[in-house]
Amino acid sequence: MSESIKSNQDFQKVYRRGKSYANRYLVMYVLENEKKENRLGISVSKKVGNSVVRHRLTRLIRESYRLNDEKFHSGWDIVVIARATAKDKKYQDICSALLHLGKLHRIIKEMIES
Repeated sequence: MSESIKSNQDFQKVYRRGKSYANRYLVMYVLENEKKENRLGISVSKKVGNSVVRHRLTRLIRESYRLNDEKFHSGWDIVVIARATAKDKKYQDICSALLHLGKLHRIIKEMIES
């Protein structure tokens, strides 16, 4: 299980030095860390909705990552920012948006066709 990024300092470091890609629902910043595991940070601004909406989105993003954890290369700090368009979306939409950004960043392992 990967750690969370909690401190503002860590978030700022990823924002400043990391590389970002975005799609319709999410923005993902990625920065290499010196650890053997990934650290995930999730940010949902008040512009997205009230606390119920924001917490629901946070849970969806965290769960999407947790269930696909093994697909990601390790050694990365990943910050995911939810956009206002993600507000009413279902788990599948958020999950595919997360995986899409992981592919753009090339931090998802190539799946070998069997």
